[in-house]
Amino acid sequence: MKTLAPSYLKHQFLIAMPHMADPNFAQTLTYIVEHNANGAMGLVVNRPQELNLGDILEQLRPDQEPPASTLHIPIYQGGPVQTDRGFVLHSNDCSYQATVELEGLSLSTSQDVLFAIAAGTGPRQSLITLGYAGWEAGQLEAELADNAWLNCPFDADILFAMASEMRLAQAAKSLGINLSLLTSQAGHA
Repeated sequence: MKTLAPSYLKHQFLIAMPHMADPNFAQTLTYIVEHNANGAMGLVVNRPQELNLGDILEQLRPDQEPPASTLHIPIYQGGPVQTDRGFVLHSNDCSYQATVELEGLSLSTSQDVLFAIAAGTGPRQSLITLGYAGWEAGQLEAELADNAWLNCPFDADILFAMASEMRLAQAAKSLGINLSLLTSQAGHA
């Protein structure tokens, strides 16, 4: 008997199904940073908060007025874990103290990336989140088996070139799915 190796979803998007009951993840699009036998970590990329980069910089450097440009850079709710910690997904044209290279993308967690973005010397494309989503070993696989999520290939245009409220529908569309046609009652006939 042959057992199939689990297929991990690192560097893919997770699309929350319409019947997702968890308010942390209802109508979210999540980028999977890491997924292995020990669990998974992701960043929700379509939930802007009322915070902007200027607000964050004010907390980090209270004695300096943040550049006006930073008031237009949104901060996203990356997930319910460590909501005071910043994670920056960005194009891999820049690297910082705490930067992890992903596939054609980078993740930085040190403050220097925020100051570089504010100064206009940061990565060409970036998305800043506070907090992340975490799954224990086997948990994401169980949720996928339960049809809580769909996964689709990562697309940098969805992440960086599209308004946040369009990202979820566009990711679903990449699979040929119109989420608005799926009711939240699916599977409960």
